[in-house]
Amino acid sequence: MIRTILILVFLILFFFVGILIWGITWIIGRFNPYRQDIICLRSVQLAFKVVLLISGVKVEVYGEEHVPKGEAVLYIGNHRSLYDTVITYARCPGLTGYVAKDSMLKIPFLRIWMKRLHCLFLNRTDIKAGMKMILTGIDQIKNGISMCIFPEGTRSLSESETEMLPFKEGSFKMAEKTGCAIIPMAMIHTADIFEKHIPFVRRTRVILTYGEPIYVKELDKEQKKHLGSYVQGIIREMLEEELNRNQASA
Repeated sequence: MIRTILILVFLILFFFVGILIWGITWIIGRFNPYRQDIICLRSVQLAFKVVLLISGVKVEVYGEEHVPKGEAVLYIGNHRSLYDTVITYARCPGLTGYVAKDSMLKIPFLRIWMKRLHCLFLNRTDIKAGMKMILTGIDQIKNGISMCIFPEGTRSLSESETEMLPFKEGSFKMAEKTGCAIIPMAMIHTADIFEKHIPFVRRTRVILTYGEPIYVKELDKEQKKHLGSYVQGIIREMLEEELNRNQASA
């Protein structure tokens, strides 16, 4: 329980520090918008790293060399925990927006930070709004801002690390329309941090693996037609490989 309390205390402190950062970056943004974005990115990444430290989370990372440098990509990952965003965002090399559910807009301070960090908000019941969100994501990728989506749409509650909800095909339009690389991300043990024993945060060893870039233009017709299922299959293989490797080394 002590970890949960410490995390809450830190987030409250960051709330006040964040107001100061917001004011400083607003001034900087009037002269150098890109510099403003980078300061916001690194500030939140630092905060997330502190949260992981307090939580006792040790992240082992593999395949990070597969992430192209100097170009926007579409990150696609499995989703089992609130910590998935904390873990992956802390490692983004450049500006990256996440797609989140629109209910996050109801949280004032968080909403301001997420918009500043180029996050987009999905209304699951409004098809027109969903299409507009995808078009905005396409524009952001064209402007050099990576996007990250957990295409299951919500956290998987399965006991199995490899079992996922179906990937929503619309999530991949950003890569189809821009030609950017899709970077598969496979995470195991993230639900062990918090979701399996709410409200307690437990010390956990997490493994994050980045897969090789996938370019839609290089796929065959059938793979393009079922792009979501194809990428999900790759992530499942990555999860199985990591689980097997862990069992062999245990």
